[in-house]
This record gives sequence, C-alpha cells and structure tokens, in this order.
Amino acid sequence: MSFQRFIRNEVLPLGWCPGCGLHSLFFATCEVLDELGQNNTVVVSGIGCTARGAGFFNLDSVHGIHGRAIPLAVGVKAVNPELNVLVFSGEGDLTGIGGNHLLHAARRDDNVVVVCNNNEVFAMTGGQTSPTTRIGGKTLTAPSGNVMQPINIQGIITSNKRFFYARSSPVFKDHLKECLKQAFEYDGFAFIEIVFPCIENYSKKMDQSLACVMKDLKGKYKICNENRMLNDDEIGIFRSE
Repeated sequence: MSFQRFIRNEVLPLGWCPGCGLHSLFFATCEVLDELGQNNTVVVSGIGCTARGAGFFNLDSVHGIHGRAIPLAVGVKAVNPELNVLVFSGEGDLTGIGGNHLLHAARRDDNVVVVCNNNEVFAMTGGQTSPTTRIGGKTLTAPSGNVMQPINIQGIITSNKRFFYARSSPVFKDHLKECLKQAFEYDGFAFIEIVFPCIENYSKKMDQSLACVMKDLKGKYKICNENRMLNDDEIGIFRSE
C-alpha cells in the first residue's frame, strides 16, 4: 500500500502556492490515511484555500458552501455512521462564517474529525483579517496592524465535558501525523488546529520570507507531552480522556 493511492493524480501539481504549508499538511494526511487503512473515509470542505483539498483526495468528497463544512459532515455521518468523516478546511471558513456550527458540533460531540488550517487571514480573497489574526498582524483590511483580540479556538473546544483538541504545524511532521492518528481514533468530535501563516497574503505583509516563517515556527513552538491546556507557544494534544 502507498499513501499515493489517496491522491488524485490528475490534480498534480496541487493548486496551492509554492511554499504553502498546505502541501505538507495534505501529504501528511494522506500518509496517515494509508497507515490507518482509512479507505472508508469521506472528505468535506467549505470555501477557501484549504478547502480546495477536498477535491485533491482520491476519496468521496463534498465541497460545500462557505461556513457549512461541519454541518455537511455531521449530515454525512448521520446518514452512514460507518463512514469516517474528515473536515478539511481553514479558520476563516470554520471559525468565521461557520463559527456557530463549530460551537454546537463540539458541544454535541459529533463524531467527525476536523482539520483546521489556521493561516491567520482570509487568504483566497486577498488576505483580509480573519478571526485568528494576531494583534499587530498586517492584513489587507488592517494594513497598520490588527487591533482585535483573536478568537481562542482551544478555549471553545475544551469548554465542553468531552473534547479532543490538538495543535500542530507542518514544520513538525512527525508530531502532526501523531495528532492526526489520535484524532482519527478518537470516538467523538476531534479538532486539530494547524498553524502556518499564509506566505503570499500575510507573511509578505509582515516582511517575512518562507525561510523566516519556518525558522520562527520551529523556534516559537515547543512540543508539550502533557495532557493539559496548551500555552500559546506550545503544540500538543489536550483531550478529556
């Protein structure tokens, strides 16, 4: 078996920008699907750069409308509980327009896996401020720097009695794959936040090259092996059981 069986050859090369972390995230996800034998998987996405990935997987997929990836996924799971359902989308789609669905799917503990690529902007439409843009982050709509507090995704997910929250990054591939594996094996709502800023529409506005971005990510984040709330400079897994 090979992870390449999960990739639609006709879409290669993938339509993401050179240097984008989505390439590594996509291939890591395919590797985990192969290693776990997840043939019975459906991929659901909404709108945005990350959401393009639904059509890149050699699996049944649904490319939905903006903000509705999670309810679509919950519907697929309800119709056929035997399916493994993966939501593959970005923070603009999942925490912005789709934020209400995120709140209640996490509260209900719906049995789906959500992979959220957090690149801190609405990248596909030019780099507008998103719910996760850090304070001081320069965007198309905040050229002098964002002044609003970013949303606390970890806080939302872990506010429930049962929860699975993980944070990782493509620059930590082994850790990322471990997060994906545990999420697929979790019986309930599993959410993985992937941190990697948009190279074209965010990092360049912050005068950062791809090399600087990768160096900063490796320098900032430390792997936490404890089952607890993650600090802002940590990646790890926090789950209720």
